[in-house]
Amino acid sequence: MSWEVLISYEYLLDFAILLAILVLFFFLRKYITKYLFMILLKIGGKKLNGFFNQLHASFSLPMQGLILIAGVYFAVGYFPFLEQSNNLLIHVLKSGVIFMIGWGLYNLSSSSSVLFSKINKKYHMNIDEILIPLFSRTLRIIIIAISFSIIAQEFGYDVNGFVAGLGIGGLAFALAAKDALANMFGGIIIITEKPFTIGDWVLTPSVEGTIEDISFRSTKVRTFAQALVTVPNATLSNEPITNWSKMGKRQITFNLTLTYDTPREKIEIVVRQVEYLLKNHSEIHPETIFVNFDEYKENGIEIFLYFFTKTTDWGYYLKIREEINLHIYELLESENIRIALPSRRIIMEETAGEPGEVPGRVLEEVPGTAVR
Repeated sequence: MSWEVLISYEYLLDFAILLAILVLFFFLRKYITKYLFMILLKIGGKKLNGFFNQLHASFSLPMQGLILIAGVYFAVGYFPFLEQSNNLLIHVLKSGVIFMIGWGLYNLSSSSSVLFSKINKKYHMNIDEILIPLFSRTLRIIIIAISFSIIAQEFGYDVNGFVAGLGIGGLAFALAAKDALANMFGGIIIITEKPFTIGDWVLTPSVEGTIEDISFRSTKVRTFAQALVTVPNATLSNEPITNWSKMGKRQITFNLTLTYDTPREKIEIVVRQVEYLLKNHSEIHPETIFVNFDEYKENGIEIFLYFFTKTTDWGYYLKIREEINLHIYELLESENIRIALPSRRIIMEETAGEPGEVPGRVLEEVPGTAVR
């Protein structure tokens, strides 16, 4: 084709129309996308408000890509060296459409965890919070696999042969990835047995903290020092797990040691008053309360206290414990009862000694509560 033909009026007009179509679709892609979603919102009404936000965020860019693909298709009609019916062009454009749709669905599945959580809570579906992010990840993998296979088939590749090849190499893959498979099966065990869920406070030989995320390979735990620890599921599934968040009540137990010179009547008063205090406290669980004169110790008389708070919240638990301790301290102070401290009582007898020596000798050294 000669230059005279290329620069002829007809060809120049076609090129101008082609560029105009491309520029028009490029600049109008955002407005077209916006109005399409506005029409969708009007059709769906307020019922689609929650889902619409997720849909708009996920398909905004892919929709613009589809509009550009449509613009390229229309523009090719004015390109003198390429027909719209060209097989390669059709395959490329179809692949582009499939890619854009897959991209939008991938984005939607990535943000679906929040949407699924809302649906789960709203309709009381009782789906464990662990399953929601795993379902989202699985959905993304499926979308990628389906999009890849459709695009491959569009260009004439036999996907069935590729899948069969994966089956032949499955054994070698399993041997090479045995640790990864162990972690995956560990994740399945955690999901099915449900020893914990996201947000629970757990204690294991490996880590203690709050569960932040659970995947097929590992579980992420946020420690109380705000460090993020990633524990392989194979390790976690084989360890004893204490789930503190599943407690119905929290235990308080300690010994109150009184001096040996405390009269029996006052010991009885302390035991009965403390027991009365615990049984009438609104935040103490009434099911199990023990306050008893327990045993004689080296430093004094021990009173045993064993009870539970209704709350399992750590901060509130500490406030209740502090309140009980202050009440007991006030009771001891009002009854003029002393708390025994580790000490020794030394009894000495005066004797005559050499000049410069301290007179006296130790007759007895016994445990006690004060020094004389």
